[in-house]
Amino acid sequence: MTSIGILGAGRVGASLAGKLAAAGHHVILGRQNPKEQTGAPTEDINPRISFSDQRTATRTADIVINATPGDSALDRLTDLRTELAGKILVDVSNATRDADGLPGDLCYPGSSLAEQLQAALPDTRVVKTLNTMLFMVMTAPEILATPPTAAPSGATSGCCSGPTACWRWTVPSWASSTNWPTRPARQSCGCASTARTCTTPGRTPTRRSPNA
Repeated sequence: MTSIGILGAGRVGASLAGKLAAAGHHVILGRQNPKEQTGAPTEDINPRISFSDQRTATRTADIVINATPGDSALDRLTDLRTELAGKILVDVSNATRDADGLPGDLCYPGSSLAEQLQAALPDTRVVKTLNTMLFMVMTAPEILATPPTAAPSGATSGCCSGPTACWRWTVPSWASSTNWPTRPARQSCGCASTARTCTTPGRTPTRRSPNA
């Protein structure tokens, strides 16, 4: 199975870690602070999940998922440029400014965090997805009455044969690991610039459930 490093141990990171570990993947949950608490109860932690600092998690994993706050992700991930070289980085965060606990203005108007990350990390394959939904839907899309749509965006230049191929390569058994149905519920949007329409929750360039 794939070794997956998840940066961020909050609700999003812990939820993804639990689901991917349950599917048989080895997950390294990277905490910014070694004393940081995980978003999951201690007794519920799968033995396939290990913990480390974020640099170690990035260096030792095959694939890296960014589940840290999007407004500070660019600086954080750029600092991990060496460790991310040659790897796939899946970004599930939203780069918005805090507005009294709610998503505020975009950090990169006219652009997107995915584009900024790809420009800053030319040796890394960046895939943007799952940021248009709540964390519980990321790993259990079946809880919605109407099947939702996951719309990955990814760079194509020097990356692979195209964004769809990059998405399929990202996690070899992602669909079965996280209960996502087969296409058309998982569609590729195109290059990283399409992430501009997926920057805030509730916005996606493909069909989505009205409950998403």
